This record gives sequence, C-alpha cells and structure tokens, in this order.
Amino acid sequence: MTDPRRKIEEFCARHPNFGIPNLMRYIVIANVVFWILGAINQPLMSYLYFNPALILRGQIWRIISFVFIPPSTGVLAFIAFYFYYWIGNTLENQWGTGQFTIYFFTGVILTVLYGFLIYFVAGRSVNLSSTYIYLSMFFSFAALFPDMQVLFLFIIPVKMKYLALVDAAFFLISVITTPFPENLLPVVAVLNFLIFCSGDLKAMLPRRQSKGTINFKREAARIRREQQDRLYTHKCAVCGRTDTDYPNLEFRYCSRCAGYHCFCSDHINNHIHFTE
Repeated sequence: MTDPRRKIEEFCARHPNFGIPNLMRYIVIANVVFWILGAINQPLMSYLYFNPALILRGQIWRIISFVFIPPSTGVLAFIAFYFYYWIGNTLENQWGTGQFTIYFFTGVILTVLYGFLIYFVAGRSVNLSSTYIYLSMFFSFAALFPDMQVLFLFIIPVKMKYLALVDAAFFLISVITTPFPENLLPVVAVLNFLIFCSGDLKAMLPRRQSKGTINFKREAARIRREQQDRLYTHKCAVCGRTDTDYPNLEFRYCSRCAGYHCFCSDHINNHIHFTE
C-alpha cells in the first residue's frame, strides 16, 4: 500500500518552493482583523459562515472564509490566536513549508467536502468552523513533541501528551453525543493528522527503556538488524528522506538525542532533541 505521507514528502522534496511561508501568521492576522470587525459590527460575521446554498449562488468566498472566524468574541480569543500560531509555526519549522501547507489545507478541504456531502445527502447546511482543523494541528504537535511542557492556566506545567489525551476524550464525547451525520465532521477534519502522524503516534506508545547511559554500540546493532529488511540505510527522523531516494544527501547521527537517531544535513542542526 502506498504511504500518503511518503508521497507528500517526495512531492515537497521535488518542489522545494511549494507552499505558503508563515501560513499561520496570515491565518492569525485574518482572525484578529475579523475579531475587531466583529466587535464593531457583529452582523458582518454572517458573511463568513459556510453555507453551501449561498456558495452555489456565487458567494464562493465562504468556502475558505469560515477558517477566519475567531474562536470567540472575548479577549481569551487572543490566547487561542497565540497558541495556534505557535503550534503552526513549530510544525512548519519541523516539516517544512510545503508539508505544513498541504497539512493545513487538507484539513480545510476535507471539512468543506463533508459539509457539501451533508448538504446534498441530508438536505441541510451544517455550521463549519476551524475548531477541528486546529485540533488536528494540536494532536500533530503533541505526537511530535509529547514530552514538551506548557503552563496550563499559566501556572501548572503539563506535558503536551496529557493535554492531547484530555482533548481526545472531549473529541470522542463530541463524536458520540452529536447527532449523525454531523458527528462525523470532527473525524473527517482530523484525518490529515492520521495521514501525517501515524508513525509518531506509534512512537508515543509506552516502551520499556533501560535507565542510565545509552549504549551506542548496542543501539547501532539494533538499527542494523532493523535495516536488513529495508531498502535504505539512513532515514532522517524529521523529514523522512532516505539515502536511497536521495543518494547525494548527507546523513549524520545526533549525539545529543536520547537513542540512536539519524538526521539529514538539513535537520542535523535544526530539530527538537529526543529525550527519554
């Protein structure tokens, strides 16, 4: 079976200029602008909502404008703006501009397609929002950096993986309690998370690890055993490029990471270090 993530990586490697640099900056600026406009003239926000009937009548901006609707009209919205800008910017730095652009708009496209599907099949319009698109970004961030700590309520240090588990619980409750077929909309919106981060999700599963100093010789032997069934010798832990696909690319191992992790020359000095 073809791995969609690998195809995306290969596409972005062949087209290094693809994507929108600093995409989340523009998204957040648009959110702030519409937050201000909404505070001045609340009825103006009605022109941003997703409405298939109006889209089919020519108001095509509604296909994307729902993404710019602020999460709330209160000042707490600015905390959300900053949080999602930080997450999006980190994901772009980790994956590259092309992959993050594809990730974000895949969530938008899947959401819009399901909104139209409900309209044509059930004969009613569903109120779309960017909530689950941003939630998929948060899940991806937690899968990549599960042990990174943030200050919950600006006081309590909490690891990202625990916040993700709490959000996942509310996500499941929403799917269970929302009437069909609207309850499938959150699932559709986070499918891009499963495409991009299934491998990182597996890495979050509990594993027994020995304490103390890492035995690099033993780790190297383990890696060589695992690579016997592979078609490559080195694979970057960030972008996934291999020495088979890119024979002229240099690969090195990071001595500051816990474990035995390989990186390409583009990411050996530009990655989040693995910890136990």
